[in-house]
Amino acid sequence: ARALTPQTAETDAIRFLVGTQSLKYDNQIHIVDFDDENNIISKNVLLHQVGEIWHISTSPADKGVLATCYNKPSDSKVLTCAAVWRMPKELEPGGHESPDDSTSPAHTLELLCHLDNTAHGSMACVAWEPAGDGKKVISLADSHILLWDLQESSSQAVLASSASLEGKGQLKFTSGRWSPHHTGTQVATANDTTIRGWDTRSMSQIYCIENAHGQLVRDLDFNPNKQYYLASCGDDCKVKFWDTRNVAEPVKTLEQHSHWVWNVRYNHSHDQLVLTGSSDSRVILSNMVSISSEPFGHLVDDDDLSDQEERRPEGKSQEPPQDSVIATYEEHEDSVYAVDWSSADPWLFASLSYDGRLVINRVPRALKYHILL
Repeated sequence: ARALTPQTAETDAIRFLVGTQSLKYDNQIHIVDFDDENNIISKNVLLHQVGEIWHISTSPADKGVLATCYNKPSDSKVLTCAAVWRMPKELEPGGHESPDDSTSPAHTLELLCHLDNTAHGSMACVAWEPAGDGKKVISLADSHILLWDLQESSSQAVLASSASLEGKGQLKFTSGRWSPHHTGTQVATANDTTIRGWDTRSMSQIYCIENAHGQLVRDLDFNPNKQYYLASCGDDCKVKFWDTRNVAEPVKTLEQHSHWVWNVRYNHSHDQLVLTGSSDSRVILSNMVSISSEPFGHLVDDDDLSDQEERRPEGKSQEPPQDSVIATYEEHEDSVYAVDWSSADPWLFASLSYDGRLVINRVPRALKYHILL
């Protein structure tokens, strides 16, 4: 498995969706619910009969709607297609069956529409406008960025506008994210070693960070609370943080992983918390205080100061807290292809490795109280 996403519109229950990549069997989407009070994981299975799943994303407005990118063999080559689906009603929150009952039949997803990419090539990802009504999505197909308008309860997708990468060679997008700021008019994309910003109204380029990484850029994420701040990761084992107003140099660089970094995710509420997952089989939780929206002052507790520090004259300001790795999680034995935060609980996150293992973890309690109190 490679595809993982929280159910974005679900803000009460802790729920993740995982997509499988089986060559032998029908592929599935597993809806994983985590009961935080009793520490129980339960799941329901949906059949996804059209091919192995490379990417999943969920509508920010409708809990039952999701998009997948999946492989479809066609004339000697494999094309990655994208489609929008609806879950069966009984699997939406509140309609719970007994989970994990192996005798219950698997449900099938209802196809709402295809994001038709026959003219554009293979789909890398589909991203929903973050705070939108679930009607606007972008998809990245080879060298094209396509903006879709989903109409009539998502049963029809109209291509609203598009743009293409210009340049030598076979340019291909690897990932893209909407900015949660700028009222849904900005998108960042990665292709090869370059990061670009786009204005979705004119589909024109706003900024371009060439050679953002020494090798392929795998993933991007915007700081949800601080405008212009963007994180990226890639095959040079690095995670970099950018201010898109001045792209000459990254603001910070992390070099904690020893292999390709597949995923970087900001915490939705506390943007100093950053998750990364890598094919070194590790998940790393970092505390990027220096570039977060939280003010420095309230992160240092008076009780934490030693006697020596307390003897300092009052006028001197405290040292700003240092960025640090909070924890390294090593429960996976295979490449970690996806990490993501729960949309319901800001202290919980999930990680997924290629062997199909899903791990749910919590931010260490001491740090949680440090941030909150």
